[in-house]
Amino acid sequence: MQKFFHNFMKNQYAGRLGGAIFYGVIVAFAMNYFWRPGHIYSSGFTGFAQLVSTLSGGRVPVALALALVNLPMLVIAWVKLSWRFATFTTLAVLLSAALMPVFDTTRILTPDPLINAMFGGALNGMAVGTALRYGVGTGGLDVIGILVKKKFGFKMGPVNLGVNALIMIGAGLTYGWKYALYSIVGVIISSRMIDAFYTRQQQMQVMIITTKPDQMVQGIYDKMRRGVTIINDARGGYTGEGRYVLLTVITQQERYELREAIKSVDEKAFSSTWKIEHTVGRFYEPEL
Repeated sequence: MQKFFHNFMKNQYAGRLGGAIFYGVIVAFAMNYFWRPGHIYSSGFTGFAQLVSTLSGGRVPVALALALVNLPMLVIAWVKLSWRFATFTTLAVLLSAALMPVFDTTRILTPDPLINAMFGGALNGMAVGTALRYGVGTGGLDVIGILVKKKFGFKMGPVNLGVNALIMIGAGLTYGWKYALYSIVGVIISSRMIDAFYTRQQQMQVMIITTKPDQMVQGIYDKMRRGVTIINDARGGYTGEGRYVLLTVITQQERYELREAIKSVDEKAFSSTWKIEHTVGRFYEPEL
């Protein structure tokens, strides 16, 4: 079942559509059941839209403000990134805005602002990270984060945290520091969840020990378009037989493809992976 879901979501359009729908539903739910009852500001441009709505005295609904504040960044995404990314990002933003009135409720799960901040932040981070994983942006802050990552190599989480700090300061100066501080807790949790779910930015180094180096290199390149370095003259410590050691770097999202590529070439190959923080040089990034 997990493999079927992975293969279905690997389709560039099915995955993007699923990511956009998932984001829209989760954010609309979090807004009505956690952020609004707890007087908590969300992260990113959703939080900015909440601030705009509050400054207008509620005359501008959060849903409408969300669409308006994201419009300029969606245009930038179309120009600077790709039409596919911009199209599905627009779908995610409009869907979340449209579902907010649909999920509107008077039911309060808990009046505790800390619990609302924690669960709202966790849901938001999960939704944003999952959408980004499948090539869908979730608004203006994602566009900023991706542009910064492409330029400087930073992860999305710290960029998200820095911009959100400015939003929280504005909220605190205007409406009191109590709820602004609770909101910051939600932003931090959201930032950590984004890095956990956005597996496309998490890189892993892989070591493969095999007797079929050339076939393995070609199989990995055909399946994943990843370069491989071959280390010759390795020897098994127990058997004494000659082996080849292959090194490559993949994203965590590609681990299923790697397993399939290795197994298709050499079922007896041994492999191990470990996380790395950063790479320098040519590392292929799939188009958005």
